[in-house]
Amino acid sequence: MINKDIYIAARFLTQPITGVQRYGIELSKAIKKMNTKYNITFVTPQNIIHHEIAKFLDVKQIGSLKGQLWDQISLLKFLKSKRNPLIVNFSNTLPVFYENKIVTIHDIIHLKYPVSYTYKKYYEIVFPLMLKHSKHIITVSEFSKKEISSYFGINEDKISIVYNGVDEKFKPKKIENQERYILGVSSIAYHKNFINLIKAFLRLKDKSIKLYIVGGLNEKIFGEESSKVLNYIKNNDNIRFLGRVDDNKLIELYSNAVCFVYPSLYEGFGIPPLEAQACGCPVILSDIPVFREIYGDSAVYFNPLDPCNIANKIEEVITDKNLITSLIQKGFENAKKYTWENSAKSFFKIVDRVMQND
Repeated sequence: MINKDIYIAARFLTQPITGVQRYGIELSKAIKKMNTKYNITFVTPQNIIHHEIAKFLDVKQIGSLKGQLWDQISLLKFLKSKRNPLIVNFSNTLPVFYENKIVTIHDIIHLKYPVSYTYKKYYEIVFPLMLKHSKHIITVSEFSKKEISSYFGINEDKISIVYNGVDEKFKPKKIENQERYILGVSSIAYHKNFINLIKAFLRLKDKSIKLYIVGGLNEKIFGEESSKVLNYIKNNDNIRFLGRVDDNKLIELYSNAVCFVYPSLYEGFGIPPLEAQACGCPVILSDIPVFREIYGDSAVYFNPLDPCNIANKIEEVITDKNLITSLIQKGFENAKKYTWENSAKSFFKIVDRVMQND
């Protein structure tokens, strides 16, 4: 008889929302709505900050520890007390040597672009062990699947894709008499490449247009790039750093931007361009493999290392009405492919496979 108890580690409910936390939250909500087969319990530390979502998921708070100590000690102790059920994560880590787990790895960014030497060494030690002692691995794109398989020497059969989605609330919300602005949304880390976006923006011929940047600035989390970006923009009236905003404001910003630019050097997926497309905003992206996979011909691409090329592509889009119309239409069609309901269906197929192999 198959044990139908599944626990999902929801420590993402204790963290500010970036792409990884968004994935955990939205996928968990879809799983909660669609589940008819398993006994699923979401478990968290005590320091929840997203209380409404925690209430919807009916979370169980366990242990007194926080952060990675909670992952490795409190969660492990709890699982042992429940006779070693299946545990799943969508962000963060899981108990390294616990065997009955499905691990989600979005990408290997912590190894390719580490914020610090300590972070890099931690992930160099923890990731291989965690992956080795797992029943299955989830990732978010074909690109990440191949990266994880190659970097850690893992057979691709052990890795499945559960794509990101875009929430239905992301749809056009037009506001009259807005100033013209280009939008960038992301945490301000080195690999997000905001310095080159700013350099490109300063090259634009139209000096009346603004650049709005939404995201988290935190030197401890994202490295010294946060400080560099802040220094670049503090004396420029045409560049506005808005910090973190709630989803309603974000939808408004996407919907009324002249275009959305995402200059990242490396991503496992990249949710913000998808949200922008769902809100009817033309999208301009770094020419990197994962964006070609996810966005196809629904975006315009540039060389992220060349501010001149970035500027040229922005100029090309914002001065060509036919191109804008085409990008908006193709963007709507592309965004429709990626729903959290589809992601939850993929998740349940993986769980079925793991459970049946036990």
